[in-house]
Amino acid sequence: MASMAAAFIKPSNPFSKSPITFSKAVTPPIKLPMSLRVKSNTRRRIRVSGGLIDPDGGKLVELIVEESMRGSKNREALSLPRIKLSRIDVQWVHVLSEGWASPLTGFMRESEFLQTLHFNSLRLQDGSVVNMSVPIVLAIDDDLKNRIGDSSKVALFGSDDRPVAILNDIEIYKHPKEERIARTWGTTASGLPYVDEAIKNAGNWLIGGDLEVIEPIKYHDGLDRFRLSPAQLRNEFTSRNADAVFAFQLRNPVHNGHALLMTDTRRRLLNMGYNNPILLLNPLGGYTKADDVPLHWRIKQHQKVLEDGVLDPETTVVSIFPSPMHYAGPTEVQWHAKARINAGANFYIVGRDPAGMGHPIEKRDLYDADHGKKVLSMAPGLERLNILPFKVAAYDKTQGKMAFFDPSRPQDFLFISGTKMRNLARNKENPPDGFMCPGGWNVLVEYYKSLVPADNGRIPKPEAVAA
Repeated sequence: MASMAAAFIKPSNPFSKSPITFSKAVTPPIKLPMSLRVKSNTRRRIRVSGGLIDPDGGKLVELIVEESMRGSKNREALSLPRIKLSRIDVQWVHVLSEGWASPLTGFMRESEFLQTLHFNSLRLQDGSVVNMSVPIVLAIDDDLKNRIGDSSKVALFGSDDRPVAILNDIEIYKHPKEERIARTWGTTASGLPYVDEAIKNAGNWLIGGDLEVIEPIKYHDGLDRFRLSPAQLRNEFTSRNADAVFAFQLRNPVHNGHALLMTDTRRRLLNMGYNNPILLLNPLGGYTKADDVPLHWRIKQHQKVLEDGVLDPETTVVSIFPSPMHYAGPTEVQWHAKARINAGANFYIVGRDPAGMGHPIEKRDLYDADHGKKVLSMAPGLERLNILPFKVAAYDKTQGKMAFFDPSRPQDFLFISGTKMRNLARNKENPPDGFMCPGGWNVLVEYYKSLVPADNGRIPKPEAVAA
C-alpha cells in the first residue's frame, strides 16, 4: 500500500455540497490490540461506554432528491446529454447515493481519483483524512465526450432508457487504464475479473461531478427489502439499543466456522463490557465473478442459518452491501472496512486473504494471505475502526463440529476449503455433521442442482426468501 504523503492535492471541489447531516451522540471507539484477547476468568468485567461511530467527514451523504423534486429533475434529465450506464455503473450510483462512500458527493473528479490511486485516502478541507482505496469513476468514450461538449451537466440513464441521475459541475479527464489497474491490483496480468468486465473495454475518458439521484435504486429482484442504506442501518441499530456494531462481509455461504467466529466475537465484546453488540452480516451484493454463488442463493442460505438458530436473529442484522467486487486484496479490503464505518460499525472482522483471489496466470494466490489484516491495522483514515482478525476455524474430528484450530493437535482438524465445499454440494455429497446447518447446506445443494438446465433450457431461480 502506498504510504501517506506529507501533502495532498486539494480537491477542486472538496465536497462543497451540503449533504444531509446524520448526527448521533457518539463515544469514540476504544482501540483494541490486534488479538482482542480477553480472559474473562482473570479480568474483571468493566462497563464501557459505546455508541454508533460517526460517518466519515462527520456527515452521512445522501444524494437522492426529495420526492417533490423528482418530476422536475426527470424532465431536466430528458433535456441533457445522455450517458447510458452499465450494470456496474448503476451499482456505483447506488453506493454513492446512499452514502456508503461518504463524504464523496458523486463520481470522482481527477484530484480525488489521483489521491485514491496514490494515497488510498482523501484529505478534506479541514485537513482531516478519510480512507478511500478504490476509484469510484464513470468512463465515457471519445464520441460521447465530443457530444457533451461545453455542457456543465449530463444525465445518466439506465438500461431501460429511464433517467437515473443528473451529474452536475462535471469534469472530464483522461482515463489512465494501465496506471489504474497497476495501482489498484498490483499487477496488469490478464484475467482480472473486474478489469475484464468494467475497465478493459471502457472509454478513454472519466467524467466526475456531483450526483442528484432521481429515485432510490431498486432492482426488483425480490431482495430490495434486504438492501438497507447506511441511514436505515443506523436507525435499526439504534432501535435495537446497540452500543457496538461489528461487521462481517461474505461473498460465500455461511458455514458453522463463520458462525463460530461471529458468536465468539459477540461473546468477547460482552466480556469487554458492552451491553448489546449487534452483528451486521453484510454480504456483498454487487458484481461478482462467474464462479461465485449468486446473491439470491446466498441470501436464501443466510436466512436458513438464522432460521436454524446458528445465528441469533435478535442480535443479527442481515443486509446487502451494494458494492461491486474488485478482488483487489489489501487495497480493496480498505474500501470494505471504510464503507462499514459509514453504516455505523465500529468493529470490522477481517479474514484470511480478504478480497483476494487466485493469480489469473500463475498457480498461486494473488496476494499474501496476511497482508489484508496488516494493512487494515495501519491504513490512513481507518484509525477509528477496531479491526478484528479472523481466528482460524476448522472441523474438529474429535468433537464433530467446527472449532478454533489448535496447533498442538493438527491431526484432529480437517480444513474444508471453499473448492471442496462446492465440489461436495455439486456432487450432492454431505459434509461432516456440524460443518453447516442442514437447511443452509440444502440451499447450496439446490443451487448447484439448478446449474443443470431444465427441459426448457432455463436455469431456475430459488423461491423467494423469507421476509
